[in-house]
Amino acid sequence: MNISSAIFECSAPDLDSCPDESLPEFAFIGRSNVGKSSLLNMLAGKDALARVSPTPGFTKLINIFTVDKIWRLVDLPGYGFAQVAREHSARFNKAVSNYLQHRKNLTCVFALIDSGLTPQTIDLEFVEWLARHSIPFVLVFTKTDKVTPTEVQTNIAAFTNCIATWFETLPPVFTCSSTTRQGRAELLGIIGECMAAIQAKTESEGPDAVMATEEVPATGRKGSAKETRPKRPNPARPW
Repeated sequence: MNISSAIFECSAPDLDSCPDESLPEFAFIGRSNVGKSSLLNMLAGKDALARVSPTPGFTKLINIFTVDKIWRLVDLPGYGFAQVAREHSARFNKAVSNYLQHRKNLTCVFALIDSGLTPQTIDLEFVEWLARHSIPFVLVFTKTDKVTPTEVQTNIAAFTNCIATWFETLPPVFTCSSTTRQGRAELLGIIGECMAAIQAKTESEGPDAVMATEEVPATGRKGSAKETRPKRPNPARPW
């Protein structure tokens, strides 16, 4: 997949403020300082598409970009940022939760994990929440240029081992670096596969056809999560 244009559409404080649901959306989310903005800029081929800030948790709204006039890239607020007041943090998390659960045209979530870290509780909680709510997602381990390949593989293995009992089939795993552009083709390939599947379904069933979550290709599909899972480490979180 090649991207010809990526245009900022809006910043929405909540689900009701998001634009119409006419275009498929691909959402990116991760813990603060995971490198999300740099990754989005790398994917779009535009250095200033998403603002990169040295301050963790800078993104506080649902930022939506229209790509090639046929799909949307969604930059979701990061979770776990400590510099935002508690009441604001809760409000932002609620907006993200509502978007992920109720946005009908959400096609796939790219859950970003720092490849240089051992499994973090907050990341595990979020992945478990995605699985429990049958939200299609893939795992993307970022910043692979910051650590050795051995460390990357060790941390990925540790993370997937932690979540293995929650799934019949583990979600797809990708690695990337916004510095070296490693992983760009693979991530855009996932979007391309989903768009092709949507197009095929539309052609066969008409323009009003809606793709079921379990039909989204190459993602953590609906129904892949096991019904019985261990108790979440922190059930007080919105996810």
